[in-house]
Amino acid sequence: MRLKKKSPDFILFLTVLMLLSIGIVMVFSASQYVTIIRYHNAFYFFERQMLWALIGVTAMIFTMNFDYYKIKRWILPIVVLGVILLLLVLIPGIGKEVNGSRRWIDLGFISFAPAELVKLCLIIFVAFGLSKNPNRVQDFKKGLLPYLILMGITAGLILKQPDLGTAVTLCGTIIVMFLAAGARMIHLYGLGALGLAAVALAIYFEPYRMKRFLAFLDPEADPQGSGYHIIQSLYALGSGGLFGLGLGQSKQKFLYLPENHTDFIFAIIGEELGFIGASLVVMLFILLAWRGFKIAITSPDPFASLLATGITSAIVLQAIINMAVVTGSMPVTGVPLPFISFGGTSLLFTLIGVGILLNISKYTTPR
Repeated sequence: MRLKKKSPDFILFLTVLMLLSIGIVMVFSASQYVTIIRYHNAFYFFERQMLWALIGVTAMIFTMNFDYYKIKRWILPIVVLGVILLLLVLIPGIGKEVNGSRRWIDLGFISFAPAELVKLCLIIFVAFGLSKNPNRVQDFKKGLLPYLILMGITAGLILKQPDLGTAVTLCGTIIVMFLAAGARMIHLYGLGALGLAAVALAIYFEPYRMKRFLAFLDPEADPQGSGYHIIQSLYALGSGGLFGLGLGQSKQKFLYLPENHTDFIFAIIGEELGFIGASLVVMLFILLAWRGFKIAITSPDPFASLLATGITSAIVLQAIINMAVVTGSMPVTGVPLPFISFGGTSLLFTLIGVGILLNISKYTTPR
């Protein structure tokens, strides 16, 4: 039984708006030069990010006020639709290929990334399934295996795009949800070992991933090739110092640092706003994690608790992976920084997830 509704978590709401505002400003600052070169319009990416932000905030407000319990009746057909879209995106002529990756379906007026929809839907599906029979999670065959099979299928399709970062984020999120649901630690240790082995094999059997891994170990061995991203990212972070060069004053955005408004935007934040500005972003994500997991812990409803855990874990894990890549703490993989990197589909479904989280916060017990 749920408690009487109260106001949504204001701190979480404000944190998300702050991250979103930083993202809009930094997308404009980071992309200004490249959009002048490519499109003769300094506001090209800024205008699109603003549009997606408005759509996303509207969707967040809607899901914040839409009873999350009603999502249950739609989740199975949405998951099936998401898997179908993951298959369609791999078909030439339907899937849009950018930089060797086929992750988007081109709808003409927008490009849609099905993996972002599937990630959110799978979180909802697993939360619903695990909450129906909480004791079954202790049984590997009946409690975990069905969700692991679905996770393996979706992660495998995402890996075919190829998108290792999103596949790792998805699998990591589901494992955290298993932990929150009370799965046996021996099962989780085994899954963790299998996951690490799967990632190692995905790197070993894909030459470009192997090059990135070797570049992570020694970027200077190939400074103009596989180590270029890491070296230029570290240059950006290092040149920012404590206070940064100033907003709009980045040198690396002048076609030195690739993907500076998407996957490597955190490096531009460090360059322009310095250690203080980058630390502010990190602290905002820590604040988001605290509020999100607090909502999960204080929710009296198992479905809501697991759902809040999954949504929060997905956002936080993605942020950790992105910042780890930018700081040279793990091999390069294409994962956007939530709320901040340019990208419409990612921003939209992240804000929808936050809306559900805020909806759940209305029913939490005070602690």
